[in-house]
Amino acid sequence: MSSVAIEQLQVLLVEPSSAQHLIIESYLRQLRVEHIHWVQDAQQALDYLQQQQPDLLISAMHLPDMTGTDLLQALRNGQQHADTPFMLISSETDYRYLEPIRQAGAIAILPKPFELEQLRTGLYSTLDYFDPGNLNTRTIAYDDLNVLLVDDSGLSRRHLANILRSMGIENITEAENGQQAFELVLGNYYDLIVTDLNMPEMDGKELVEQVRQNSQQASVPILMVSSEQDQSRLAVVQQAGVSAICDKPFEPKNIKQLIERMLD
Repeated sequence: MSSVAIEQLQVLLVEPSSAQHLIIESYLRQLRVEHIHWVQDAQQALDYLQQQQPDLLISAMHLPDMTGTDLLQALRNGQQHADTPFMLISSETDYRYLEPIRQAGAIAILPKPFELEQLRTGLYSTLDYFDPGNLNTRTIAYDDLNVLLVDDSGLSRRHLANILRSMGIENITEAENGQQAFELVLGNYYDLIVTDLNMPEMDGKELVEQVRQNSQQASVPILMVSSEQDQSRLAVVQQAGVSAICDKPFEPKNIKQLIERMLD
C-alpha cells in the first residue's frame, strides 16, 4: 500500500459541464479528496499545468477545444508533466478515441455514469503508481532483475518502465516489436519479459512462441499487458505459453502481484 494518502492528492479536473463537475467533485470529496481544481477546457488545463504539478488529472473525453485523447498526448509529449497520472471519465465507447488513451498509460477509464467504488479504485491506482512498494520475491532480489520490455508504443513503454522502476527494478531493456525483442533474447539473459500483444514485425503471440520453442530461455516468465478485448485471441495467446495477461489500463498493484507470483 502506498505511503501517500488520498487526502494529500492534488487533482486537476477538466470537465466542460458544470453539472458533471459537481457530480464528480462530490464523489471525490466523499472519498476524502480535499484539493480539487476545476477547469472547463484543455487550454485552461495546460495553462494551469504551467504553474502547478497535480498528482492526478481527471478529464472528460469531449472538451470544447480538443479531445481528452489530445490532452493526454500533449501531456505525454511534454517534459514537466509527461508522467502525470491521467484518468478518463466519459461515456465514449469508440475504439478510435479510447485505444490511444489505453496505450498512453491511463491510470483508469471510467464510464459515465460511474460508481463510487470505480472512482475509489482509480484513486488507489494513482497512489500505487507513486509508490507500489518494492517487489517481494523469495527467489531473486528485485534490484538484480533483468527485464525486457516490449511495446511498439513509446508512451506505453515509458509508463510501464516508470512503474517497474518504482518497484525497485532498474535493469530494463526496451524493444519496439517482437522481432527486435527475440533478437535480444537470443543474445542476453532475462528474468522477466513484459510484452504488448498487437505490434508490427512480430506480435506478442509470435514472440511468446519463439521464446518458448526456439530459445535457451524457454521457461522465462512472460507477462502480456494488452488492451485486446477479443477473448478468442487472448485464449490463443494463453495457449502459446504466456505466463499471465493483464489489461490496459491496469492497476500498478496488480502488475506487482502478477510479477511476484510469476517469479516465485
